[in-house]
Amino acid sequence: MLFQMLAVNPGLQVGAMILGLAIAIILHEVAHGWAALYLGDPTAKYAGRLTLNPIAHVDMWGTIIIPLLLIVSGTGFVFGWAKPVPVNYFNLRNGRWGPVLVALAGPATNLILVILFGLLTRFSPDGTALPYLFSTVALVNAILMLFNLIPIPPLDGSKILYLFLERRPDIQQMLEQYGMWIFFAIIIFAQGFLSSLVFGPAVSLVEFFAGRLPL
Repeated sequence: MLFQMLAVNPGLQVGAMILGLAIAIILHEVAHGWAALYLGDPTAKYAGRLTLNPIAHVDMWGTIIIPLLLIVSGTGFVFGWAKPVPVNYFNLRNGRWGPVLVALAGPATNLILVILFGLLTRFSPDGTALPYLFSTVALVNAILMLFNLIPIPPLDGSKILYLFLERRPDIQQMLEQYGMWIFFAIIIFAQGFLSSLVFGPAVSLVEFFAGRLPL
């Protein structure tokens, strides 16, 4: 992983990852809420979740405890989540595509951030902390985007999968029931899968926009 290869100040390393997680997770969830509002569901708005105030989105385990444990442990794998934005899918326009559009709003926002911070890395001055800071934010967003596209609940990719399972509510119900267990099994036992489909492509994506990584 990039975080393990870079010889940087540990304080900068931890701070950059925390900043990257905060930007990636909060804007990801806010994007879900704004997309739902645009498509006719004001649930997130009334719940006070259309805000960039991190306090409104903090999940004690997903936003604080687990990411900090992963950072301190030096595993090179950092993951986290915020409180899911509430969405009432019955309020959405666009029929069967409404939930998909709401789900894709989060990863699409992360992609925009990958492009933005990748370009900032490309044009930031060498010999400063900026290239590392910007590339870390870009990489965290890339990882979160690709991870969320895995088609299992509660990840966003499951909403795309459900388009192809409309006539199989039994499979949808099974996935909803056991999706979280599958989710944790992938994290714990499928490191090779994550490396090939998430981490490797995430690094390549950041390199494409950044031009180089600050090694």
